[in-house]
Amino acid sequence: MIILYTTHCPQCEILEKKLKAKNFQYQVCDDIDTMLMKGFRAAPNLEVDGTVYNFKDAVIWVNQQEAQA
Repeated sequence: MIILYTTHCPQCEILEKKLKAKNFQYQVCDDIDTMLMKGFRAAPNLEVDGTVYNFKDAVIWVNQQEAQA
């Protein structure tokens, strides 16, 4: 399961475009309270099967994945 935590800022949009380009199925969470409860102080964050990545690490993770069929 992949969840994109976003405020729809420019970095958030870049990460979302990368996810779409690889045809990932993901959920979007743009609820600030949820993000704060998870301890996030910046966006975007990407949660993949329970592992949370900040923007830089999320971009690296997405780039390393094969395109989904």
